[in-house]
Amino acid sequence: LPQAEGAGHPARPQGRRTVKIIILGAGQVGTSVAESLVSEANDITVVDTDPARLALLQERFDLRTVTGNAASPSTLRQAGADDADMLIAVTQSDQTNLCACKTAHALFNLPTRIARVRSTDYVEHPGLFSPENFAVDFSICPEQIVTDYIVKLIEVPEALQVLEFAEGQVSLVAVRAFEGGPLVGHPLKDIRKHIPQVDARIAAIFRRDTPVTPEGDTVVEAGDEVFCLAATKDIRKVMRELRRMDKPVKRIMIAGGGNIGYRLARAIENDYQVKVIDHNKHHAEWLAEHVQRALVLQGDATDEKLLEDENIDQMDLFIALTNDDENNIMSALLAKRLGARRVVALINRRAYAELVQGGQIDIAISPAQTSIGTLLAHVRRGDVAAVHSLRRGAAEALELVVHGDEKSSQVIGRRIEQLPVIKGATIGAIVRQLPQKDTPVFTEVLAEERQYKVIMAHHDTVIRAGDHVIVFVVSKRLVPKVEKLFQVGFNFV
Repeated sequence: LPQAEGAGHPARPQGRRTVKIIILGAGQVGTSVAESLVSEANDITVVDTDPARLALLQERFDLRTVTGNAASPSTLRQAGADDADMLIAVTQSDQTNLCACKTAHALFNLPTRIARVRSTDYVEHPGLFSPENFAVDFSICPEQIVTDYIVKLIEVPEALQVLEFAEGQVSLVAVRAFEGGPLVGHPLKDIRKHIPQVDARIAAIFRRDTPVTPEGDTVVEAGDEVFCLAATKDIRKVMRELRRMDKPVKRIMIAGGGNIGYRLARAIENDYQVKVIDHNKHHAEWLAEHVQRALVLQGDATDEKLLEDENIDQMDLFIALTNDDENNIMSALLAKRLGARRVVALINRRAYAELVQGGQIDIAISPAQTSIGTLLAHVRRGDVAAVHSLRRGAAEALELVVHGDEKSSQVIGRRIEQLPVIKGATIGAIVRQLPQKDTPVFTEVLAEERQYKVIMAHHDTVIRAGDHVIVFVVSKRLVPKVEKLFQVGFNFV
């Protein structure tokens, strides 16, 4: 749709009810959520105690702001809790987030309440989130989401991103096409000749930050950022067509033992040789007591001598995870110069991340954009099973569950070539659950026991009710159009 001129904000899609959302907290996560939702026919109000931070938000986006305590009944009322549809509590304080959800439920009967909860003390007691307690419908822990994301990158060292759909049945992997790769310099249609036993799709190509529509005659160039979609069991075979496989990761150095650094060390220390550097003496001592096999060092990750003494040149992976963007960038650049094979930096400011990725720093991770997909899956309209933010928020991949029948749905019973064309949106794959042969007594089937069929989308593929359809959009502004296409209505014949 054409965009509004002069207002500085995208035109809102027509014909959809405005959803009133209150976001508590204007930090990195709250700002990213607001940015993602403000242009999607949503009425956004952001609450924070810092008026300067709210003023910056209001300059950038079309939204309301309220200064005050996020858990206070009067503040919530001022923010519009009386008739709001959703509360997203993502302040830095678990207690504030939980109290706000309880207040919103008890006083305003606000329908949907989402809370950011960082402490494992709360996460390990899910009963606290029940309606009679804190009344949290869904909780997220960005630090754990980022940790899981990094673990996948460690397991697939050639990838820029590794994302899973349909309970792990399908993987979407971003790789940098490498000079000399079998498919580099050849059209995409040749992929079937190289790996005839594997059905795969190239969902998108970004060339010098510009999207290139992947078609059969599209030639892959060295340096292209290529998004490959395939059954998880086949994804490594597809990646080999685009770049040489790296040696498995064995030795890892982590700079920063904070929330993410500590979680990551605990997650990987039994499978890899791990060293953690933290500048704070007392925290380093605490880390040493709480990890099992990782070696904890007290020092500065930008100290060249320390890195050399700890054999940085033998490290397969250096991961900078401190709370300081500049320190992460500098320590990663230094580690690379001193011989680390691959370096990753956690960078909160998106402008920095865009600036450094693809140069000496192999991967720049934006924590807010990495974790926001889990939250967006609960905010999107329709039945969205998963949302993954790609290229630090520029693009998205969605997993949509198809409901309805041929009369109420625009997609059921239709071939993909018969669907309305949305330029910039690509259906990459369909995951179809196979019929179960269980007796009526045992109708509940564990996720790991379900049988699925992964279907790579072709022009003649027919969509059925219950299918999980994976859609790639090169711009998140296309998301409302995709959602509308998959919504169930009563006016389709």
